Amino acid sequence: MRIRRVGRTGIFTAITAACLLSCSAGTDHTSAGAGTRDTSRTVGSAPAPADATVQENTAVDPAPAAAPRPELVRDAFAGLQATLNDTCTPGSGDCAYYLGRVHEELTGLDTAMKADPKGPGHFPEPIAWIADLRTTLNGDTSTQNLETHRTQLISVRGRINTWMQDHPDDYH
Repeated sequence: MRIRRVGRTGIFTAITAACLLSCSAGTDHTSAGAGTRDTSRTVGSAPAPADATVQENTAVDPAPAAAPRPELVRDAFAGLQATLNDTCTPGSGDCAYYLGRVHEELTGLDTAMKADPKGPGHFPEPIAWIADLRTTLNGDTSTQNLETHRTQLISVRGRINTWMQDHPDDYH
């Protein structure tokens, strides 16, 4: 057996390849397919023979894929509207999901409005209300902080809903 000296990059490549192969040969442990092989993730090439030497990959990686396009304003608004009939009892465990979701929907709507072809100037009030909320939250989106600022969070959702209902041409 020949021993070949391999640089750090070669070792990293070999370890990464081994991990990827072991991950792709795993089983699907979902309740619907427990114990069945998930062939959707199988790598298309066979593992290298045991006596094969590891070589560094000198190929240039392809250009990174384009960033996904932001959600359309109407779709983001529909997500926010889906929270309108939801609520939770303050101080109970059911508020973590609810308040987090309202915050997430507001953030998604803000992103969609800023990326809209009409420009962010087309949605000045909603963007300003969300910016105000963002300032109040100061980057802390923990359940405790969302609970503390629950009234403002829900108020912003309500004001945006009313504003958007009064401007139907802005999101169709």
